[in-house]
Amino acid sequence: MEKMRAMVLSECAEIETKPLKSIKIDKHEIERSDEILLKIEACGVCHSQLHGIEGDWQHIGIPATLPIVPGHEVVGKIIEIGKDVTKFKVGERAGITPLLEACKNCQYCDEGKEYLCESSKITGETLKGGYSEYITVRQDFATKIPDEMKSEYAAPLFCAGITAYKAVKAAEPKTDKKIGIFGIGGVGHMAVQFAKIENAKVIAFSRSQNHLDVAKRLGAVDTMIFSKEQKEFLDNLNQKHELLDAAIVFAPADIVTDTAIKSVKKGGTIVIATIGERPEFIAFEEKTIRGTLIGSTKDMEQVIKICSENDIEVIYETFPLEEANEALMKLKDSEIDARAVLVPSI
Repeated sequence: MEKMRAMVLSECAEIETKPLKSIKIDKHEIERSDEILLKIEACGVCHSQLHGIEGDWQHIGIPATLPIVPGHEVVGKIIEIGKDVTKFKVGERAGITPLLEACKNCQYCDEGKEYLCESSKITGETLKGGYSEYITVRQDFATKIPDEMKSEYAAPLFCAGITAYKAVKAAEPKTDKKIGIFGIGGVGHMAVQFAKIENAKVIAFSRSQNHLDVAKRLGAVDTMIFSKEQKEFLDNLNQKHELLDAAIVFAPADIVTDTAIKSVKKGGTIVIATIGERPEFIAFEEKTIRGTLIGSTKDMEQVIKICSENDIEVIYETFPLEEANEALMKLKDSEIDARAVLVPSI
């Protein structure tokens, strides 16, 4: 069988030990009549992959199995299609979100929420991941990329972009609504822009001044360094802006979520788009806490459309496929302004 290059994780370990190994594995081939075969041109490096690789989330079953090829925001050129494929043609480009596949028959799939399907298969949780040269996917779970959109730009949209879009949508943005975004990185920098499209007043919070500078440039009305000294932080926020109408949390730290809840006015909304336990919550304040998770194929199509029509900026830094460990190390050290993108052809 023909082989392909891939960065394979056989055992969870600190990224400093370079646990991803460049090896040759069997090249993916079309096995079902509705599948397409992509030659991968770009794969975004998501912060959640770092947690999975280092074993931080093993208690919730991530990664579900080993060995795996990580990578779940993938864009590539279609080089082969199954006999029943009607959505795509050879030579076109398509992208894949973390949702590689769903059953298409359950209640969630019937409601257009296939990303909640109990039988879903996740990109990058088996040997079928984006840190490689090829991948197959059923046509219903891929999204077409416009000709004018670069693959390196498009790849981060398939996790960071759709996550940001869904989280902002859950915060119900409107003109002059004060929305705080906690965590400005690959996802947060896009959320700032999606909220600005709705004329919301965005206030960005991060531990990194570089990330805050990015948020300010992209349209945040103000930025603040996040501090674990909660009372001091909340007092400063109140003095500058009073309480927020809504908050969106992208930083996977319970102290951040707890602070975000306390930063929102009574009756406001907190959107949690990361993993963590729910901190203190006072029911009598009538706040709404909402979880959010990527989105449907229709949502993904909307993200591509919005980005094309509004010149959404995707900040990324490219790395060769074999430098996946190095890219993740820079991500861990907050040396990536927004998104790292692996490019097999470099």
